Amino acid sequence: MIAFLNIFLIVLSGIVIFFLILPFLTVVFSFLGSEKLATDKIKKEFDFGCIITAYKNANITKPLIESLLKQPYKNFEIYLMADECDISDWDIEDERLMVFRPDPPMRLKAKSIIYAVEHYKRDHDYTIILDADNLAHPNFLKEINKYCNNGLKTIQGQRTAKNLDTVYACADSTGEFYKNYIERYAPYLIGSSAVISGSGMAVETNLYKEYLYGKEIQEGQHKWKKMLQEDKILQNFLMNKNEKISYAWNAIIYDEKVVSGEQVETQRSRWLFSYFQNLPNSTGFILKGLKNFSFNQLFFGFMTASPPLFILVFIAMILAVVSFLVNPLISLNLIIALAIFSLNILLTLYLSKVPSQIWKALWGMPLFVLNQIKGLLKMGNPDKNFKHSEHTRTVSIDELVKQDDQLPNK
Repeated sequence: MIAFLNIFLIVLSGIVIFFLILPFLTVVFSFLGSEKLATDKIKKEFDFGCIITAYKNANITKPLIESLLKQPYKNFEIYLMADECDISDWDIEDERLMVFRPDPPMRLKAKSIIYAVEHYKRDHDYTIILDADNLAHPNFLKEINKYCNNGLKTIQGQRTAKNLDTVYACADSTGEFYKNYIERYAPYLIGSSAVISGSGMAVETNLYKEYLYGKEIQEGQHKWKKMLQEDKILQNFLMNKNEKISYAWNAIIYDEKVVSGEQVETQRSRWLFSYFQNLPNSTGFILKGLKNFSFNQLFFGFMTASPPLFILVFIAMILAVVSFLVNPLISLNLIIALAIFSLNILLTLYLSKVPSQIWKALWGMPLFVLNQIKGLLKMGNPDKNFKHSEHTRTVSIDELVKQDDQLPNK
């Protein structure tokens, strides 16, 4: 019995140690990689169709629309999906803006996007997806265009916080800075793909239409809140084609962060459900990568299969305690791996040059983790517990740009 338990602990601990060490190794190898964009290829202004999905609150999109209309880049159209929104007092008029209020309501992001694409004014080269609470940096479209001119079909921009006004917002932003570097920028540098954020990404329109009319989206629309998140369906679609998802560090999209424990529970419950729902796909890419000798698929599989941070750390701590009674050497290795993992988080924040508010609010991470645990307990009933996130932070792009010197050029 002891021998079996020892073997079990060795195998399970080995898997956990691998996922604890993988982020650090990713950062180390990213130092050896580099972005190979040919600036002399920027000869065309590609035509962008920018889709904004809003639900029950169209006014929150006004700063985003204004930030797009102020772009020095001009070859684009904006399609606002005002789903179940009151637009009686809508006051933004521009020839590049189309506002749709579908009847009957869509009540699902995927349906709203399909509606917008089917009502394009013309055939756009690329489709850009934006959330209602986003803001676009003045150079966002110009930066995306650089990657389009280099023949890249899918480009994920960098999402960063537009609000750091609460401990929860700072903790949320800390996680995004970490994931931006570990799951997006570093994998892209070493030849794999960035994980899609959910907004701020541009996809070649013909490729995007193929995804929209694919089996997963068409069937998923009928699953309501149990549908796999659109961003995961998209990245799975791209990985099955072995397409590379590039990461544009300087194509900045501002995103509203959670401001309360209740919002953390609501948001993370949905995300955790989607992680476990998508796990078979992630492990499948590991096998496909081995079968196809594709580093892109293999590494992407490992990145998306890696457990959520608080679950990974919790399992490692439990294993360290249990294995200390059976095999202290296993416990020692787990403790070392946990130390490397923790230090790597700080290293990643340092490399990302996060604003001072992030460092000052690190003490609040345990509160954030506690709400994540509560969210984990709620994920069993998606239709009851998964609620639409309400966005309340209204700020102009001019205000953000003035205070946004913390993001380094890469």
